[in-house]
Amino acid sequence: MTISPPERGKTAKAQVDRVNNPATFELFGKPGHFDRSLAKGPKTTTWVWNLHANAHDFDSHTSDLEEVSRKIFSAHFGHLAVIFIWLSGAFFHGARFSNYTGWLVDPLHVKPSAQVVWPIFGQEILNGDVGAGFHGIQITSGLFHVWRAWGITNETQLLALAIGALVMAGLMLNAGVFHYHKAAPKLEWFQNVESMLNHHLAGLLGLGSLSWTGHLLHVSLPTTALMDAIDAGKPLVLNGKTIATYADIPLPHEFLNQDLIAQLFPGFGAGVSAFFSGNWAAYSDFLTFKGGLNPVTGSLWMTDIAHHHLAIAVLFIVAGHMYRTNWGIGHSIKEILEGQKGDPLLFPATKGHDGLFEFMTTSWHAQLAVNLALLGSLSIIVAQHMYAMPPYPYIGIDYPTQLSIFTHHTWIGGFLIVGAGAHAAIAMIRDYDPAQHVDNVLDRVLNWVCIWLGFHSFGLYIHNDTMRALGRPQDMFSDSAIALKPVFAQWIQGLHASAAGSTAPHALSGVSEVFNGAVVAVGGKVAAGPIPLGTADFMVHHIHAFTIHVTVLILLKGVLYARSSRLVPDKANLGFRFPCDGPGRGGTCQVSAWDHVFLGLFWMYNSLSIVIFHFSWKMQSDVWGTVNADGSVQHITNGNFAQSAITINGWLRDFLWAQAAQVINSYGSSSSAYGLMFLGAHFIWAFSLMFL
Repeated sequence: MTISPPERGKTAKAQVDRVNNPATFELFGKPGHFDRSLAKGPKTTTWVWNLHANAHDFDSHTSDLEEVSRKIFSAHFGHLAVIFIWLSGAFFHGARFSNYTGWLVDPLHVKPSAQVVWPIFGQEILNGDVGAGFHGIQITSGLFHVWRAWGITNETQLLALAIGALVMAGLMLNAGVFHYHKAAPKLEWFQNVESMLNHHLAGLLGLGSLSWTGHLLHVSLPTTALMDAIDAGKPLVLNGKTIATYADIPLPHEFLNQDLIAQLFPGFGAGVSAFFSGNWAAYSDFLTFKGGLNPVTGSLWMTDIAHHHLAIAVLFIVAGHMYRTNWGIGHSIKEILEGQKGDPLLFPATKGHDGLFEFMTTSWHAQLAVNLALLGSLSIIVAQHMYAMPPYPYIGIDYPTQLSIFTHHTWIGGFLIVGAGAHAAIAMIRDYDPAQHVDNVLDRVLNWVCIWLGFHSFGLYIHNDTMRALGRPQDMFSDSAIALKPVFAQWIQGLHASAAGSTAPHALSGVSEVFNGAVVAVGGKVAAGPIPLGTADFMVHHIHAFTIHVTVLILLKGVLYARSSRLVPDKANLGFRFPCDGPGRGGTCQVSAWDHVFLGLFWMYNSLSIVIFHFSWKMQSDVWGTVNADGSVQHITNGNFAQSAITINGWLRDFLWAQAAQVINSYGSSSSAYGLMFLGAHFIWAFSLMFL
């Protein structure tokens, strides 16, 4: 039997053009130089809007795909430079204006602050007492907790990071200029997606994770181990010297001394010989699978985190060999896509995904849409894990920070997902060729699901409001009357809780304390604990399902009807955004793909606002609080979620109105800025309703 080798990939050749396209400020100084009509100057105010709207709409500058690709690639370096400058600012504030070292000494009683307001017009009222004699604005970004996990022990190290980030920003700006004005990649380089995936998987994610594992093991692990011992009141001894204060902790490079670090973790003494001889058990003291949280800091074990990053690195390095490039091994994405023919009985699709590979490799908008949807979903998943498995020391007991980073990651995810809808619609209008996609899956669709979910989930609340108003609590859907238990969710919780010792035989604890675990308290405050689920949770999760499905419906409708609809069959010619023309064609508001993105954005806001309200109330009611002397937990809102969150009136009265006092009382106090931001955000929301 002979097996013919798979088709070999193309031979590698020069992928870069040497160009002489000097960057001139004379050109940059002309408003609208990138667009022929804008360069003529203003005639109406539309010129001002288009100046901003079209500056980065590279498709409108030229139809040359290679030129567009080069501009996008160069702009990415600019974007990275902005990120490094932003990071540098955060590091500089930590080095120059913060109480980081004061917080490190007593993270249980000192609040993080990184900005002191100058006394101008009385605004110094914002400088609240955050403890240890420091007055400033309390921050809720969680950066102090991240820095402690990295192993940063003083402000000098933060200043070095600030300078390093600026140097990186400068390198990125130079790279952006170089790769557009001097050595610009060819179109075929941009479209070589198999090679791109291999390099991103093995290089960026694989070697990146491996490098980070090196930092965690050789710097973070010994440093945080010494910090934790100091915080626990049981300082460790190194070379005969007691490490009693943070100033006594050796500098990061000193831990490269194998004998020094082996005093903390003897496994380091085995060196690399244990790796090559297969004696990996020698490393089991610093590459662990304990599960649960460190009782001193209320965060994941650093040894577990290092093990996780090492495992991820191995997986990604292997994954970087998955796609076929110059050698005849690995997958071809084009073959995979065109090999999908559907189910012959349920969903016959003889042409499968024919043409999809060409569409994805010639449409930057299509690629961006997929990446935004995935990254947005990932961000929302991260939000859920940040409280269930607190990764950074002491972040679990900093409730304002926990609320803020949950809100932050949820909102970021929502915007990215809506952005995915926008760019998918643009791809359908500008890059999609119907002739290439006849009878494939994309050509052949959620409406009734949304209607059914909306009426039934909201109907449960209306029923409960009515029964409570009529004085018939026995007829309500609640844990004490007609119970609607989330049985599947409870089953999953039990499954995870029983994993330690069974499906995860070497784990000392379950994957997360939220799954029927134990209360982990740090300094008398709950860092993590079990999240009980009942009727109120069942009901609000169905509201989540409703709002998420409506958001997806609107965004999908905007994408699938981006080119044409019964009312406006020539939408593909009108473009992504075009104005309503009133009753002229039966009313064309909410017709363009842009209008769908706007309405999708509104429903994304509806959806995620309820998620954030739910999280805020649930955690304050059933998880967060202080631990009494007898071991019982005094929750912030005394467990009122189960009985109050089952009616609309309960949400309005016992959550929104009950907590409004904090906002009202914030004026004239150091938290007044947060109160004003709260009011301002609601004003913007109310103002946006005018444009629906």
